[in-house]
Amino acid sequence: MRWREENEMESKRDLFLQMYEDMVFGREFELCAEALADRGLVPGSLHLGIGEEATQVGACRALDAQDYLVPSHRSHVADIVKGSDPKRIMAEILGKSTGYCGGRGGSIHFADRNSNNLGVQGILGAVFPVAAGAALTQARMGTGRVVLAFFGEGASHEGTFHEALNLSALWKLPLIWLCVNDLYAMGTRFDRTSAVANVADRASAYNMPGHVVDGNDVVAVYEEVSSARQVALAENGPSLIECKTYRYGGHSTFDKNRYRAQAEIDAWRERDPIRSFEGQLLNLGILSVDLVAEVAKRVKERMEEVESFAVQSPEPAPETALEGVFHQSMEG
Repeated sequence: MRWREENEMESKRDLFLQMYEDMVFGREFELCAEALADRGLVPGSLHLGIGEEATQVGACRALDAQDYLVPSHRSHVADIVKGSDPKRIMAEILGKSTGYCGGRGGSIHFADRNSNNLGVQGILGAVFPVAAGAALTQARMGTGRVVLAFFGEGASHEGTFHEALNLSALWKLPLIWLCVNDLYAMGTRFDRTSAVANVADRASAYNMPGHVVDGNDVVAVYEEVSSARQVALAENGPSLIECKTYRYGGHSTFDKNRYRAQAEIDAWRERDPIRSFEGQLLNLGILSVDLVAEVAKRVKERMEEVESFAVQSPEPAPETALEGVFHQSMEG
């Protein structure tokens, strides 16, 4: 964490406590989802970002409620911080009728119009044109809103990445490109597939700012995204931010994660973003042992409601299978 003057930290006390609870809740949400998958209650695979909470929380807390989010397939924590109901997200993950997409999408096609969440793209490279199009709309309509797009380092090798970054810079779109570099695209390390050390190094090719930030430092992520948002609002165009972080599990719940050394995983666990932030807040006196326990109790109670709602929600009725597939004409 990039600590400054102590009085500045005190002025951000409420924000820091909120981000701490966001991360704790996000971790428990995904652990619960993983447990439900282990029980066979999740149709298909599930992509988790356990260990990446600081990146998702810091980025989304820097946004305004009216800004737009284009999440990735493992952005459940970001979805929640942006304003989506975790009960309905979990229901969607379980394929229940009370989910945001009526159980049709699962987490990999989740979207929420009310929180300006434009939805996950099943084809990873599709995030780039979708985000660029959304930002172009904001620019042309003069809404004063920005678009934040999450993507992984593996997706940065797609042709759409380069096309979208070029156009977003050319047209000075109000866009924040946020790369969550957790080192592995499925089972392949980034350094085996990239000729540059950092995804952010590619920003210079498109005449936009490129920043590398510690993705396990929630305050550093928050400050970087906040700055990029101001750049976008001043009509100075997009920024590319690369957050270096790590997911503890495999690519999905079907991935046994056998391609990584346990020593590597253990080393990153020593840098766990939640424990690190908790220790820093304790040292500053912003957080206390009693408050840690209070947050844990509040998160536990909230998660019990989330799990109960999702598990007990009804399955979609068979007759609704074709709803939302075909446009119903007003003629005839």
